[in-house]
Amino acid sequence: MVLSRFWLAIFISSIVFVVISLFTGNSYTIDHVLNGKKDDPILIAERYAEELPAFIRDSIKKAPKQVMIVDRDTLNPDTTYVYSNKTVKIFSGVQKSDGLLPTCKTTLIDLILPLIAYLAFFCGLMELLIISGASGKLAKVLSPVFVKVFPSIPKNHPSISYMTLNFAANFLGLDSAATPFGLKAMESLQEINPDKDKASDAQIMFMCLHASGLTLIATSIIGYRAAAGASNPADVMLPCIITSFIGTIAAFLIVGIRQKINFKSASLVIALMMLIAAIIALLMYVNHLDLIGKNLFTSNLSALILIAIIAFTLIFSFIHEKKFSEANTTVYETFVVGANNGVKTGVTIFPYVLGMLVAISLFRNSGLFEIISDGIGFLFLNIGVSQEITNALPVAMLRPFSSAGSRGFLIDSMSTFGADSLTARLSSIFQCSAESTFYVIAVYFGSVNIKNTRYALGTMLLVDVICVITAIFVATWFF
Repeated sequence: MVLSRFWLAIFISSIVFVVISLFTGNSYTIDHVLNGKKDDPILIAERYAEELPAFIRDSIKKAPKQVMIVDRDTLNPDTTYVYSNKTVKIFSGVQKSDGLLPTCKTTLIDLILPLIAYLAFFCGLMELLIISGASGKLAKVLSPVFVKVFPSIPKNHPSISYMTLNFAANFLGLDSAATPFGLKAMESLQEINPDKDKASDAQIMFMCLHASGLTLIATSIIGYRAAAGASNPADVMLPCIITSFIGTIAAFLIVGIRQKINFKSASLVIALMMLIAAIIALLMYVNHLDLIGKNLFTSNLSALILIAIIAFTLIFSFIHEKKFSEANTTVYETFVVGANNGVKTGVTIFPYVLGMLVAISLFRNSGLFEIISDGIGFLFLNIGVSQEITNALPVAMLRPFSSAGSRGFLIDSMSTFGADSLTARLSSIFQCSAESTFYVIAVYFGSVNIKNTRYALGTMLLVDVICVITAIFVATWFF
């Protein structure tokens, strides 16, 4: 219900703002909102040539192909004048994201089709884990901890192994693997959900822990920083871990208090201490490496562990091939069945993802997002927050809506302010410290047709705010 109202609010407010801008003269055309492509110049006006100042008119006529681009150092930055048929079209700035109709196309081609491929492969592996008995053994080992965090889940339930694999993939920055494992976990939790239209306590806890984004190896962030020429691309690794860990703890406490979880449980405390010890050990190891060693370690660890998971699944299935024979199937046929289920899941979630992404596209291209972002930045400046921090806020604001959009702002901040600036480093921490909240909710709850997400959205947004505040303090402390 909350998600539906928020989705409607985004759509309606964006449309109203677009119409108002058109009739108040703040916009010349709204075609870019529907058909524009990301980074295309935006048409802001069209004038008869004789209406322009003489020096501009003469410069346009002398320019190659009668197109004149005004340099950044002038009073009209990034402005382009195009002369055609007695009129001059004036373009200024570039479009921040694809328009509504191109978003429909790119959602299918660039997002859903690759996602379906990932789902098919990893759901095939998960089917092998189920038939071979590996998932049951993993669930049995971890049940003592999970039944404390998820008291409504029966002991040794298969969802425990799926959630474990999802958390592990997230820790290692393996987004392509984390999503299939997470969707399988939601599907398994839905089987024991008494109200199929309403999110269960277990689903909400899982979603909030997943969306808090605890990451040990921020592989993609390190790659972006390396490409931008950072002196030490991995220097944001520790701040990312601290920020995402605090976000995860905050999510657990907020949801746990709401669900009246026993925080004094011995098994829960021991598991938390082991997690903290593992993080500290990892940080101590990475800290003693030189620059090349850090880059080598962060580049290969995640890939090696993913290969190890695949190898373990296949070898374990081969050793226990008898179980496949008892189920009247083979290892390969079992993989194909799981892959087919993954394809069906991808088709199911497509409308949910499409609906959310076109709303975000309209919100960004209407100009409403920039006004809100500039307003918050102005407020921060007036309460004494430095300009370097406010320059990074667009990444934090857009992260809950769009990973690709916030990534664009991250890359822009590195090219504009330098990869080693506080702005770029803080933007990097924002990018890796939480998930894309609205996308995650659309995908995960949509995959099992949950209509009432209860307090999941509010909790996830609150955790996003906590991560933003933490990231600012951590970045200021470190850099």
